[in-house]
Amino acid sequence: MMNQELDCRGLFDSHAHYFDRKFDDGTDEILDGEVFGKGVVGVINVATNPENAKRCIEQAKKYEGMYTAIGIHPEDAQSDPRSVDELLSELSALMDTKEKRNEGKIVALGEIGLDYYWQPCDKEKQAELFEKQLLLAEEWDLPVIIHDREAHGDCFESVLRHPNVRGVFHSFSGSAEMAKELTRRGWYISFSGVVTFKNARKVREVVSVVPINQILIETDAPYLSPEPFRGRLNHSGRMAYTANALADLRGIPYEEMVKITAENAKRIFSLI
Repeated sequence: MMNQELDCRGLFDSHAHYFDRKFDDGTDEILDGEVFGKGVVGVINVATNPENAKRCIEQAKKYEGMYTAIGIHPEDAQSDPRSVDELLSELSALMDTKEKRNEGKIVALGEIGLDYYWQPCDKEKQAELFEKQLLLAEEWDLPVIIHDREAHGDCFESVLRHPNVRGVFHSFSGSAEMAKELTRRGWYISFSGVVTFKNARKVREVVSVVPINQILIETDAPYLSPEPFRGRLNHSGRMAYTANALADLRGIPYEEMVKITAENAKRIFSLI
């Protein structure tokens, strides 16, 4: 199984942050050698604020298999002195026409959502920003990438208010019951390297209830490296360990999990 686990061919990383400073300017070397050079077929490079969104667009233009998601992360908004409307104005300037979205290879609005982990947090600002970005996604007919940390109930209620918005809950940490209801409504669920952790019983329970055609795989690079790389810099070339864990949990061959999750990613992001 070890050689199979390390075979990256066909994998699609639905969520990564290659603009992150943790890569220390070694991003191109990793992408050329360990990601696309090893056969990864796609990466969604996900921005968290208007500034790093520009870097995401630059990187996506450089690599055929890389695409962009642009949004304002709740943590970034929390630390930013600008108002919600000011932040959204900066964001809209990058993607408010179809021509801009095509040129920037922008396939989703994200990473957006709610994060109550760090306290104190400005729930009011987060809620306003989340709501307005969901409205933009509906207006621009884009899927969204949802960040939900310690805010399961409020995130769930927010997306329910927008039945025409579609997308994915990334690195899902909610309950199996929440996952069932989300997938029933057409949402996709993405799993990161967390599923390989020994203490991830709750996440593995969720894997068992998500329809196979609504499962995505991600790295959240440079974070959440799977075992046996836990705590080290993550990149899309290490997704094979996550894919293998998911395949074992669902009782299907590794190659089939790779194929299905890549097809799922291409479908939700309109790449097929």
